[in-house]
Amino acid sequence: MTQSSEQPEIAAAYNDWAQTYDTDLNRTRDLAAEVLKQTDLDLTGRKVIEVGCGTGRNTAWLAKRTDEIVALDFSDEMLAKARERVNDPRVRFVQHDARTKWPIADSSADVVIAMLILEHVEYLEPIFAETVRVLKTGGQVFICELHPIRQHAGGQAQFSNTRTGERQRVAAFLHDVSEYVNAGLLLGLELQHLGEWRDSEAKLNSVPRLLSLLFHLRSG
Repeated sequence: MTQSSEQPEIAAAYNDWAQTYDTDLNRTRDLAAEVLKQTDLDLTGRKVIEVGCGTGRNTAWLAKRTDEIVALDFSDEMLAKARERVNDPRVRFVQHDARTKWPIADSSADVVIAMLILEHVEYLEPIFAETVRVLKTGGQVFICELHPIRQHAGGQAQFSNTRTGERQRVAAFLHDVSEYVNAGLLLGLELQHLGEWRDSEAKLNSVPRLLSLLFHLRSG
């Protein structure tokens, strides 16, 4: 599948999901929000780029802790929900396909956050390249994704489509842990922390639900 042909299908799915996204039982969404809150991010006084902000659940939390947020998403229905939730002059919502050049100046951001979006991106390099382009030296990158092992076991973003009445899986691409790590390292990012996260009641021998990666942009 090419990037251009895949875009309408995924965006359309999230447009359909927007009406119930916040009320659906979704352990992946909820655990990712908790992981973000536990991550050692320097947010005070920072400019944050949130890639794939969805309905603004995490945007609302971030807005209380930082000075400026540019929140990108390609689903107009998701962004409509986000704008309803977050009415803050420090937050600017932008409809944009993150696989193309971001509407953000070079070396202008302190933190880039991508939550549950890269599973829907076939080629990681453009995302990481844009991340490095917009980050200041020493800036941080936080990524949280459905764990590749869980994807191998059949895990995939899905929802009950109220328009069609059917259960719908959102198109996704499998990236191994090494692919996430190496995509960052090759573009000058340094890995600070890698996390594997299970539901609170899950046994230690169960498959992790989430993978998280914290990078920073080293000088030179």
